[in-house]
Amino acid sequence: MNNLPKTQYAVQLVGPSKLILNKEKEVYQPNPYQIVAKIEAVGLCFSDLKLLKQFTEHPRKGPIVSGISQDILKEIPSYKINEEPTVPGHEAVCRIVALGDKVKNHTVGQRCLVQTDYRWLRTAKSNAAFGYNFEGALQQYVLMDERIITDPQTGESLLIPVNDELSASAVCLVEPWACVEDSYISPERKTIKSGGNLLIVTDKNHKPIGIEKLLNSNPPANTVKLTTNDNLNDLPDENFDDIIYFGSNPQIIEILNDKLDAKGIINIVLSGEKIEHDVTVSIGRVHYGMIRFIGTTGDDASESYKYIPDTGEIRSGDRILISGAAGPMGQMHVIRNICSGIANIEIIATDLDDTRLQTLSSKTAVLAEQNNINLQIVNPKKTPIAGSFDYFAIMVPVAPMVADAINISSENAIINIFAGIPAGTKHPVNLNKYIENHCYMFGTSGSVIRDMKIVLEKINSGQLDTNISVDAISGMAGAIDGLAAVENRTLAGKIVVYPQLTDLPLIPLSQLDKHLPAVADKLDNGKWTKSAEDELLK
Repeated sequence: MNNLPKTQYAVQLVGPSKLILNKEKEVYQPNPYQIVAKIEAVGLCFSDLKLLKQFTEHPRKGPIVSGISQDILKEIPSYKINEEPTVPGHEAVCRIVALGDKVKNHTVGQRCLVQTDYRWLRTAKSNAAFGYNFEGALQQYVLMDERIITDPQTGESLLIPVNDELSASAVCLVEPWACVEDSYISPERKTIKSGGNLLIVTDKNHKPIGIEKLLNSNPPANTVKLTTNDNLNDLPDENFDDIIYFGSNPQIIEILNDKLDAKGIINIVLSGEKIEHDVTVSIGRVHYGMIRFIGTTGDDASESYKYIPDTGEIRSGDRILISGAAGPMGQMHVIRNICSGIANIEIIATDLDDTRLQTLSSKTAVLAEQNNINLQIVNPKKTPIAGSFDYFAIMVPVAPMVADAINISSENAIINIFAGIPAGTKHPVNLNKYIENHCYMFGTSGSVIRDMKIVLEKINSGQLDTNISVDAISGMAGAIDGLAAVENRTLAGKIVVYPQLTDLPLIPLSQLDKHLPAVADKLDNGKWTKSAEDELLK
């Protein structure tokens, strides 16, 4: 028997933009394969707003269509699909308080970081996730099923054990920091996909040079060869893992853009020609669909792949532009790069909000000096950005910013489209300059266990303090106000909710001395600390 309460406080999403604080939500009892964990802390995320706005239209709110038995799903009361109310919140640390007798990987009392992304459980357009079609952490207790949270390939659990030395806030913020880390360290495919679906399109007066070399090293399962005289519109959309186009016709490129499957690469071989005007391409799918654009001004298709970077990591000597740098995720990119250990870099961090920029400066100026990093914090409306850049990290979900980055790119520039520009968004870009400069734009979404372990190691070693992100705290009484603050961008950093504190309202750290002076005394020059958290939880 366990001592679980029958009811709890929970924030529930009951419809598009409809949140309620339910003070009597049921606490589920575990079946033999299930775990009940007490939530210690949860960070609020801009991604929560996407679910809030889209609700049933969000690709992760839909039913699971593959990866697990539907009979198992029927056993899980926290599986909430379509119009069923769900509990958001995916940046979480918890402690296991009850479990079934067939749970293999966990024990009662274990403290865990929650990895939220169930990539092997597919929905119609995405995958399942904690805080979406499975109830998340904006409640006091959450039920999880070990059959759901175990990676079938590795056998690893998505509940990652952590020690008691770290603050709950530091641990829950590993998740957003891991998403940032993922964008820098995820490997990029640098060849034709072996066993994939390849389309080769050749314009008149062009010869398909370099194809044999590519096919010998990574033979595709299926190859379609066409010319631009064929009706390319008859090809199915989002069907090819690789497209190689020998030509420079912008209309053809725009047609082929739609034929590229998720994680696909399109290679434009110009053979000395110029594209006559900007080309409208799927900027949004670079992030959400992980499609990639490469090319060469020469005539050998194999040359294009040589300029794909191994990962999206910054490089020594890079001049880095971080747009939207003073928001919660932008701050993480700035701090991550300052603390990366990569020498001889220059960071220009931009934002249009002077108050946010001041907060960013207060958090990063000393760090930059300690790490010998040239950091400039700029409002581009007041101080125009000059010169070209080697690396771009784009935090603002606005497609024209990607086009602008290409226009001020240096040779071999990397463009990290971190912001979730809606998947259907297209925008014209200067592909001539993109190809001439060997630019590479990419995007990632979410994180994997590897990323979380890297961030945890950085915290434990003292290389990184995720608490530097905290800008406000709350209990359940202030959680909905916290989500509104995220939506309205009224706070520069992260909001951490402590669900066990039912009546605590939303309190910015800058106002903590007025509400909780004993807690405020434990801050470190305004920064949230474990001592402050301990005082709060007394």
